[in-house]
Amino acid sequence: MITARQSRAARALLGWTQETLADRARVSLTALKRLESESGLEVYESTRDEVRRAFEAGGIVFLNSDQGVGVMLVNRKKDD
Repeated sequence: MITARQSRAARALLGWTQETLADRARVSLTALKRLESESGLEVYESTRDEVRRAFEAGGIVFLNSDQGVGVMLVNRKKDD
């Protein structure tokens, strides 16, 4: 499950605004703002899944261990 902090960190790594992410994930801006809120607002799992897919397509890897959670931007090979 993507946390609010992971979403904000991943956007920062990619240089995406909330509007850009909402467009790429095909979710409403309101839904994305709920996901990134620290208030614990309810978000549909389908929204989290679409956001995760958009990030992964952009090169983000989500990290989760007993020491914490995070994100990493990986270099993807170009098919040129």
